[in-house]
Amino acid sequence: MFEILILSFIQGVTEFLPVSSSSHLILVSEYLRFNEQSLSIDVSLHIGSFLAVLLYFYKDILNFFKNRFLFLKIFISSLPVMVIGFFLVKFGLIDKIRNLETIAWMTLIFGLLLYLSDRCKISKQLNENFTYKSAILIGIFQILSLIPGVSRSGIAITAARLLNFKRVDSAKISFLISIPILGAVSFFGLKNLILLKDINLIKLNLFSIFLSFVFSLITIRYFLKYINKFNLNLFVYYRVLLGLILIYLTL
Repeated sequence: MFEILILSFIQGVTEFLPVSSSSHLILVSEYLRFNEQSLSIDVSLHIGSFLAVLLYFYKDILNFFKNRFLFLKIFISSLPVMVIGFFLVKFGLIDKIRNLETIAWMTLIFGLLLYLSDRCKISKQLNENFTYKSAILIGIFQILSLIPGVSRSGIAITAARLLNFKRVDSAKISFLISIPILGAVSFFGLKNLILLKDINLIKLNLFSIFLSFVFSLITIRYFLKYINKFNLNLFVYYRVLLGLILIYLTL
C-alpha cells in the first residue's frame, strides 16, 4: 500500500506539472525497487488523473454545444501523439527509449526550452485565439512527449507559450488535451482491469485510481493558481537540477 501511495502521489502531481510523470514513475520505481508498477497499476494511475481532469472541467464538458469547436480543436491536437504512440507501442519501440540517459538529457533540454518559451510575450487567450492552426502545431509538439523526460504537459505548455498564449491559458490547453489522451489510455486499459480475478489486485487498482484522482485534482487546482501569479522558473530550475544529476549518474 505504501508503494501505491507513493506512485499515486507522483502520478497525480507530475502528470499535470511540466516535469514528466513517466520519467518520475520510472526513476522512483527503479531506485526504490518498487514491485507494484505493473501495467494494470500504471493504467489505474492514469484513470485517476483522467477522472480528475474530467471533474475539474465538467462545466466546460457539459456545455458541449457552446464549446463544441473548442473540443474539436482539442481532439485534433491530441490525435498526433495518440496515433504515433499507438504504433510505437504496437511495434515495441517505446521500450527502446525508456532508459536513464534519455530521461536525463530530455529533462535538461526541455527544461531549458520551457525557460525560453516562457520568455515569449503574453498576448493570446484560449477562448479568443486558439485556432485550428495552433491546435495542430501544439499537437505536433505533443508527439515529443512520448520520449520519457520530455513531459506531456510540459511540451504542451511550451508550445502554447511559444505561440504567445498566457501561462494560465497554456496550462488549460495542456489539461484539456490530456482528456482525450488519458481517455484513450483508460479505455484500452479498462479491459485488463475488468478481467482481473484476483480480489486483492482489484482492490489495489481501485485504491490507485482513488489516490491518483485526489492528488491530480489538487495539483490541477493549485497549479493554475500558482501560474496565475508566477512564471515557470521554479519548474525550469527543478528540471535543470534533476537533469544534471541524472546525467552525472550516467557517466
